[in-house]
Amino acid sequence: MSDVSKNNSGGGKELSKKERMAIPRTPIPEQDPHERAKNFDEVALGYSDEQAITEATRCLQCKKPKCVGGCPVGIDIPAFIDAIAHGDPAGAIAKLKEKTSFPAVCGRVCPQEEQCEQVCIVGKKHEPVAIGRLERYAADWEAKQGKAGKPEIAPSKGKRVGVVGSGPAGLTCAGELAKMGYEVVIYEALHKPGGVLTYGIPEFRLPKEIVFRECEYVESLGVEIKTDYVIGKTMTIDDMLANGHDAVFIANGAGLPVFMNIPGENLNGVFSANEFLTRANLMKAFKFPEYDTPIKVGKKVAVIGGGNVAMDAARTALRLGADVHMIYRRSREEMPARDEEIHHAEEEGIQFHLLNNPVQIIGDNDGWVEEIECIQMELGEPDESGRRRPVPVEGSEYRIPVDVVIMAIGTRSNPVLTQATPDLELNKWGNIVADPETLATSMEGVFAGGDIVTGAATVILAMGAGKTGARSIDRYLRGLPLKPEAEAETAEQASA
Repeated sequence: MSDVSKNNSGGGKELSKKERMAIPRTPIPEQDPHERAKNFDEVALGYSDEQAITEATRCLQCKKPKCVGGCPVGIDIPAFIDAIAHGDPAGAIAKLKEKTSFPAVCGRVCPQEEQCEQVCIVGKKHEPVAIGRLERYAADWEAKQGKAGKPEIAPSKGKRVGVVGSGPAGLTCAGELAKMGYEVVIYEALHKPGGVLTYGIPEFRLPKEIVFRECEYVESLGVEIKTDYVIGKTMTIDDMLANGHDAVFIANGAGLPVFMNIPGENLNGVFSANEFLTRANLMKAFKFPEYDTPIKVGKKVAVIGGGNVAMDAARTALRLGADVHMIYRRSREEMPARDEEIHHAEEEGIQFHLLNNPVQIIGDNDGWVEEIECIQMELGEPDESGRRRPVPVEGSEYRIPVDVVIMAIGTRSNPVLTQATPDLELNKWGNIVADPETLATSMEGVFAGGDIVTGAATVILAMGAGKTGARSIDRYLRGLPLKPEAEAETAEQASA
């Protein structure tokens, strides 16, 4: 046992604030870049017990912890970290599961650097406490025990709720409602649950066994998951309400890919990132012919975009044997992907073409991709996003020989469900309009949250929407005002 662990498990004096601040952030062990570029095993290997205790000891246990406010689901971060610091991972996972059903997922893929870690007090002078890595440690410790603790389930309320989509928002909402005593059924369009966690995030970032384990945990709370149900085709929202569902939560995400509308996008060898990653992740095309879903990955691949999805597509193509070129119209500083993902991509050998933008894709006589033509860009004045607008440099066009192009420039809502539900109010982007506080939609008894409302966002924000949706559905089914302050006003008027 290290001196740090002794000092935080009853074997010595507690460290002072100054001593805690002096402890450097504990790096997480990772696969060697040259090795991991050839396999689909997880890149980060996780903390050992001693590493986790050392990192947890850096937490100052602030009296007014800003990190809790930075967490979209309100995890008591100091409490779970303190449990780890004192050698009590069981206490840590129990504290985590008071607020989240998916610590193993969030500990791996959530952008803590933009949320809880961004406001960590230690981070003002040093590197912030590695909150996400500690969350992963606690979740992985529980998995190694071979059993997961379950919260108390309330007595049945005799009401049935339908949830559309088994991504992070849908799973969270379903789990919360089940704990409240509601009968919950999730309807998933694909043949495996998990939504974007399953089809969108590669194995090397989020192993599928973890996703399915978390789905099984939600099922253990009493939730039924029905796969191969396309709401809007197999059944509509109106059907659900007419056939035994007392309320509905729509969380089907934003899975319709966006293209650039440049010449050549209809050539063979042009993929959306959604299709490419779905084939590789959900259908295990990277194991062909062991799994019978092939995927074309040529010798030279161009990935268009600079977000996390673009990084996932590029790093997947690399592992399938391609020479990968990532083309992004702004500079590295403007890339929306997590710094960690960009760093990993660079380490693994992805070639970045920054301040460049495709203008056309050129094919051969048989209709297959042969080249991509780009133009160099320079940054002008900031646009509505606050980032400097890229401006083409006249006469700077050039071509890169490629045989596959993957478009990863964003997604929008799939219209299958919304077109079949004309009473749902939509915004100009085709997303469902929902009250920002309650997630109530324009239809009675129908709530919506996650990417179908906000557009593509993070896993943890979708989980936060799931919790909000569950609270609102509970109030709706109990006949209470959706907003607690409205209930207080009614009570005050009654007593006046």
